[in-house]
Amino acid sequence: MIDTKRRLAAVLITATLCLTACSKPVEPTASTTSNTVEEAQAAPSLDTRLQRMINAMTPQQKAGQLVIVGMMSSGPSHGIEQMVTEYGIGGVLLLDDWKSADAVLQVVSNLNVATPPGMPGLYMSADQEGGQIQRVSGTGFDKIPPATEQGAMPVDQLAQAASTWGAQLKAAGVNLNLAPVADTVPAGFEPKNGPIGKLHREFGTSPDVTGPHAAAFITGMNSAGEQACVKHFPGLGRITGNTDKTAQGVTDDTTTATDPYLDAFRTAIAAGPAMVMVSLATYTQIDADNPAVFSRIVIDDLLRGQLGWTGVVIADALDSEAVKDVPVEQRAVRFVQSGGDIVIFTTTGDAIKAIDGLVAQMGQSPEFSQQVNTSLLRILRAKFAAGLVTV
Repeated sequence: MIDTKRRLAAVLITATLCLTACSKPVEPTASTTSNTVEEAQAAPSLDTRLQRMINAMTPQQKAGQLVIVGMMSSGPSHGIEQMVTEYGIGGVLLLDDWKSADAVLQVVSNLNVATPPGMPGLYMSADQEGGQIQRVSGTGFDKIPPATEQGAMPVDQLAQAASTWGAQLKAAGVNLNLAPVADTVPAGFEPKNGPIGKLHREFGTSPDVTGPHAAAFITGMNSAGEQACVKHFPGLGRITGNTDKTAQGVTDDTTTATDPYLDAFRTAIAAGPAMVMVSLATYTQIDADNPAVFSRIVIDDLLRGQLGWTGVVIADALDSEAVKDVPVEQRAVRFVQSGGDIVIFTTTGDAIKAIDGLVAQMGQSPEFSQQVNTSLLRILRAKFAAGLVTV
């Protein structure tokens, strides 16, 4: 009888141990759940973390991050490497013609290694529109048709093609495509329109064509993880001179702040580009006193205010002929004062002068220093989205 009781007790003990070992983990209590939520809520926001990165930069590094510098395929790279290591530039623009993905990737790898620790990664950019404006080509890249042909494609087909082109850029280390063009050229004016029509860079002669095709191009780039930049706000389709090469014929007396041609930019912006590029032309019906890149009315009131753009605004190359009358040291300063963020210079000499001008103005004006910080925050948000910032 005693043995039977002992066996029964042993069975009960074993069963109890099994139930304990096999039971589910205890669910978090209300107290532990509350602590987890509180901890999550207390975590710094992205903007707070990016602001810490900005606060750790020197004035020269802050200024450098606002500058993208051009690099020729045939020239030595040591000058650009110096701009990266000593001036902390924000990015590089691949100029002229690069003949293979391997050639691009080699340069990208070298410059990434040169980036100082703790600084954001570089924007490696190119004008990869198609037709005559395709800066990287050869092995690893499709031959992209001109925009006039892209504009004849169904928008879903263009988006699919742009996704392929974007993937090719990304594989070569190019993370920012300074395209598409959303400028509308009036029908019949193409042969007279130096910057766009003569080069077949427009999708069409109506914003109803230009806008949806620019949006499709952006959609395709985005799907490939490639950032895009729509240009050249508020439009270069009604001038005769090419702003890169001349200061003559670069005044638009037609475009207004309520112009239907702006609808192309609205449609493109809705597709989610990383940046909007502002033109170097002057629009007398909007701001007769300043080129668009130096116009608060164009950038702050029209682009940011009326069109609702909250992202990065980039200037067309500020060493172009259209703005040669403004001292180099003041060009980036005036652009930032007008609400812009990133400037492009095709030569290192002018880029250094621009950085020096920005640093000098920051030293003189706390208000301007805050404008630079605001621009940097927009830039770092975009770089974070591109995987170029770790915070």
